[in-house]
Amino acid sequence: MPRKAIAEVVRNAIGRAPIQICAYDGSTAGPADAAVRITLNSPAALTYLVTAPSSLGFARAFISGALDVDGDLYDALSLLWSDRIAIVSWADRLDVVRNLDPKALRWVEPPSEEYGARRLAHGFRHSKARDAEAISHHYDVSNTFYEWVLGPSMTYTCACYPTAEATLEEAQFAKYDLVARKLALEPGMRLLDVGCGWGGMVRHAAKHYGVRALGVTLSRQQAEWASKAIAEDGLADVAEVRYSDYRDVREGSFDAVSSIGLTEHIGEANLASYFGFLRSKLRPQGRLLNHCITRPTTTEPVHLRGFIDRYVFPDGELEGVGRIISAMQDNGFEVRHDENLREHYARTLHGWCDNLAAHWDEAVAEVGLGRAKVWALYMAGSRLGFERHTLELHQVLGVRVDEHGEAGMPLRPTWAS
Repeated sequence: MPRKAIAEVVRNAIGRAPIQICAYDGSTAGPADAAVRITLNSPAALTYLVTAPSSLGFARAFISGALDVDGDLYDALSLLWSDRIAIVSWADRLDVVRNLDPKALRWVEPPSEEYGARRLAHGFRHSKARDAEAISHHYDVSNTFYEWVLGPSMTYTCACYPTAEATLEEAQFAKYDLVARKLALEPGMRLLDVGCGWGGMVRHAAKHYGVRALGVTLSRQQAEWASKAIAEDGLADVAEVRYSDYRDVREGSFDAVSSIGLTEHIGEANLASYFGFLRSKLRPQGRLLNHCITRPTTTEPVHLRGFIDRYVFPDGELEGVGRIISAMQDNGFEVRHDENLREHYARTLHGWCDNLAAHWDEAVAEVGLGRAKVWALYMAGSRLGFERHTLELHQVLGVRVDEHGEAGMPLRPTWAS
C-alpha cells in the first residue's frame, strides 16, 4: 500500500481546521495563506503526537522543539481542539500509523520534566515535604520572570474585571477588594491568608482596611519578595508573610481567613482536614473566603500525569464546586454565598499571555526556552478551558457560626458584584 505524505496524514488526524501543516519530509497540507502553521521538524514530533495521551503529546513535541507553531498559540489551540483541548482519538492515531512508513515512528526520550513537575521524591502525596517540593517547582522559578508575566500586582490568581475596559492591574485590585468586602474586613481585625503568594491580599487588607494580616506560603522566593514589598510599603508593623506550611500556623482566633488559589494544591482526600483546620483558626462568626479553580461537574475524575501535572502543577487536583461546598459544610462552615468568575479568569489569562509575549526574549534568557514554552502553552490552553467551560473559578464564602447558631451576617450581601 502506498504511503501518504506526512503532512496529509497529520492534517487528516486533526481535522480540517484552517491550519497549514508542514513536515520534515517536505510535504505540506492545508491552506498556504493560513494564519497558523504547524511544522513537524523531525520524526520525534510524530512519535509524541501518536503515543502520548491527550495534550501531553503535543506539549512534548512543542516543548522539545520537534514541533513549531507559527502564528498565535492561542489561535492554534482554538482551531485544533475546539472544546476538548488536544484530544486526538486513538482511532485517528492508529490511522496515522497505518498510513506512514513505520520508520517514521521511533521511541524518543520525552523532553525533561525539570521545566515543571518531575516526579516528586519526598514523601506521600500532599505530605508537608512533598507539597513544599511541588510548590517550589512551580513558584520558585524566578521572581523577575513572574514580574514580567503578572505585571506590577504580582498576583497569580483570577482577577475580577469591574468593566470590560478595565486593565489587568485594575482587575486585580478589584479582586482583592471584593474578597475584603465579602470578609467584611474592618480596622483592627486579624486576617490569615493561606497560600498568600507574593502577599497581594495581605498588603491590600493592611493598607486599605487597617487589618493586621498574616500570610503564609511554601515558596521561599515568594516570601522574600513579599517581605520586601511589605517593608517598602511601610506595613511591617501590621503585615507579615512567612515561609511556612499553612498547617504550621499556631495563632488562632482570626476574624477572617482568605484562601486564594490554594485549594487546587490540597487534594480531594485532604479537603476535610483542610477546611477543619481553617475553621479552627477562626473565632465564632469569623468568615472564610475560598477562591479556587474547579471542574464544571463533580463526576469527572482527577487527571494525573498529563501535561499540567508533569510540567506545570505537580500534584494539583481540581474538584467540582459542589465537592468544595460539601467539604466546607461537613467541616464546620455555613456556606453563605458562591460566585463563579469563569469569564474573568479567561480575561486574566489573556493579559498574562500578552505580558509573556511582550517580554518573550527576556523570559527565555531568564528561565530558558523550554520553561517559557511550558508557560505559554499552559496559559493559552487554560484561557481556552475557561472560555469553553471545561474550567470554572469559584469564590465560596463560609462562616463559623457561634454556639447559638448566629452567623453575624447581614440580611442581604453588602458587597457589590
